Amino acid sequence: MKLLYETQDAIRNHGFIDDLQRVGDFEVVSWDDWSDEGLVLLAERLAGDVVVFRARRPQAARFLEDQGIHLVNRAEVNRIANDKWQSFKLFLLLGVATVPSYRQVPHYPCVAKTTTGHGGEEVWLLESADDLPKTKNPLVFQPVISHVADVRAYIIGTEVVGAVKRSATDSFKANYSLGATIEKHVLTAAQQKDVVRIARALKSDYIGIDFLLLEDGQHVFNEIEDPVGARSFYQTHEENIAELLVNHLHKLEKNAPFRREDRPH
Repeated sequence: MKLLYETQDAIRNHGFIDDLQRVGDFEVVSWDDWSDEGLVLLAERLAGDVVVFRARRPQAARFLEDQGIHLVNRAEVNRIANDKWQSFKLFLLLGVATVPSYRQVPHYPCVAKTTTGHGGEEVWLLESADDLPKTKNPLVFQPVISHVADVRAYIIGTEVVGAVKRSATDSFKANYSLGATIEKHVLTAAQQKDVVRIARALKSDYIGIDFLLLEDGQHVFNEIEDPVGARSFYQTHEENIAELLVNHLHKLEKNAPFRREDRPH
């Protein structure tokens, strides 16, 4: 199997990569050329193999799938998870409670996010029109919702393997990479049911699903992460998520063998 990262992301995630290589047979492919010519070369390099796709590149993922390359996660997961507007529409379609999202400012104050931002980046609290960010990236706007914490559930296949509750200390952004405090969270039956419903709809292999934990104990879904980082999982769980992912990949091979000879070259 191959493990595909952009170069800087591979450097930043070397710990997870090392874990994967300890428990599975992975060749790391670092790639930064997403031009048409670069994608042709990349497809040639990946042909006939299963590829754990760890880049936020929906169009590239779609191109590689069109060449018959089996991606983990599949291209449609990459497309929806890396577009907050598409994620919001999926939540609505599935009938799960979600943070209301708009293409235009509904009122002030509100939260603005680029549709493609991740890790707490490109998120702004707007008090007035003067606070509108100067960005060319498409935005979504959400109301400010009072909540206790942000929860990320980690799902491999359709199994919830763990969840982390993240609480902001001095910011409205509850991201571990931005200094939020974290602790292990046990999902309620209602949270588990909704999380699994989302994963089943996506037919995903390994994702994170984020929701806000409200003061009354209810929850509203916010985002989907692909590729999802595992730093907070390692800090709060004894299980090795790399090993869990490799076990999932072995089950895929056993139950639906990847037929390399049938793949176009």
